[in-house]
Amino acid sequence: MHIIKKTYVKSKNTFKIPIQNHIVPKQRKTIRLQEYAIGIFTGIVTKSALKKAIKKHLVFVDGKLASTATPIKGSETITLHEDTKAKTGRVFQKKLEVLFEDEYLAAIHKPAGLLVSGNSFKTVGNALEQNIAHSLMTDATKPRPVHRLDYPTTGVLLVGKTRSGILELNRLFEKKEIDKTYYAVAIGEMKKEGFINVPIDGKEALSHFKIIKSVLSDRFGLLNLVKLSPKTGRRHQLRKHMAHIGNPILGDADYGKAGLILKGKGLYLHAFSVEFTHPFSKENVKIKKELPIKFKKIFNTI
Repeated sequence: MHIIKKTYVKSKNTFKIPIQNHIVPKQRKTIRLQEYAIGIFTGIVTKSALKKAIKKHLVFVDGKLASTATPIKGSETITLHEDTKAKTGRVFQKKLEVLFEDEYLAAIHKPAGLLVSGNSFKTVGNALEQNIAHSLMTDATKPRPVHRLDYPTTGVLLVGKTRSGILELNRLFEKKEIDKTYYAVAIGEMKKEGFINVPIDGKEALSHFKIIKSVLSDRFGLLNLVKLSPKTGRRHQLRKHMAHIGNPILGDADYGKAGLILKGKGLYLHAFSVEFTHPFSKENVKIKKELPIKFKKIFNTI
């Protein structure tokens, strides 16, 4: 069996266990850690959350304790460690559909209208313990989402069940070795296929789109079932990219066009599948969740 060598960093008389790594791509200019690292770790998507993690001595750069002013130039490894002093919170009683599970990792279907993680009590993260079986591995830990899906987005969400599993899944994401496929309903006439290469928050962002089917609409003119493949993982990437080319996603109140906002039906964006080589068994894993009924009502397909 593949064994991962674990490293433990001692800080303030407690042992910190690495749970997420991020390798910094080449930067055009030096930037402070406080500005660069927002959003690179699951569950830390705001500046205040990042500053809190740094203050708790949970963030390291190239193995050294980081500060908000640590300079980032490129090629550094930024590591987030587990807060071993964190209190075990209440379990959010929410039934989740488990799509895949073994001793190392799992995948669940994230419903719309639910945060993946954060300061809110009602999150996927706080509901995982009652839905995911405890791992029998020696480095078993509380199940933890290893990537993000927006609040209104549905679909496949990967979860780590062991410390080594969390680290390895994050490594696969960093190396872009997890293929993610989304489906969306986009408004208006558009090219049949193409790439969108537009930076988001000053960082490289690349998405591929392909029209699967189109239908006429009295209100929207044309609705397209679009297959989307993000090549990077920026916050709101697909929603921003589709809006940028003039084809916002149906139901997107944040990036949609005035007068074309569909209310009451939610966002038509679904994380359809993930595919990767299992970091321990080395088998190919493909996990998918069929499209929501509201998609099928428009296109009668997939």
